[in-house]
Amino acid sequence: MNQYVLNQTFSRGDFMPAETILIVDDDPICLCLASHALRQAGFTTQTARDGVEALDLLQTLLPDLILSDIQMPNMDGFELARRTRQLPRLCDIPLIALSALARPDAQQRAYEAGFTAYLAKPVAGAKLTCEVRRHLDRRSNSSTAA
Repeated sequence: MNQYVLNQTFSRGDFMPAETILIVDDDPICLCLASHALRQAGFTTQTARDGVEALDLLQTLLPDLILSDIQMPNMDGFELARRTRQLPRLCDIPLIALSALARPDAQQRAYEAGFTAYLAKPVAGAKLTCEVRRHLDRRSNSSTAA
């Protein structure tokens, strides 16, 4: 019996807490859909309705990845990305822009502001979770290589 226990393989969640994703969007439906898709994939999610609320949360929260809309009141995603990149403890966290802005200049502005990826809305839950996982794995691989 003990041999079976010793040889049993465990998933990542059996030993480590789920990775935390901060989702920032002023649209409650988008927040709910993204949060649901990511939780179904095993992530923990926190949400904020704009950049100001996100920065307040980031004073105490250290997420593994930030997923942010671009067009929001109070502080847009571009400014959130710039400010996040200026904070030493947050500067290497993957930032994914999730936006309905389909203009090529919006994607370029997102990268210039500090986003590591850009996804156009609407995005399927499976694609969203795949992109999040890809960026988390990339970060994990680069930190173990350093």
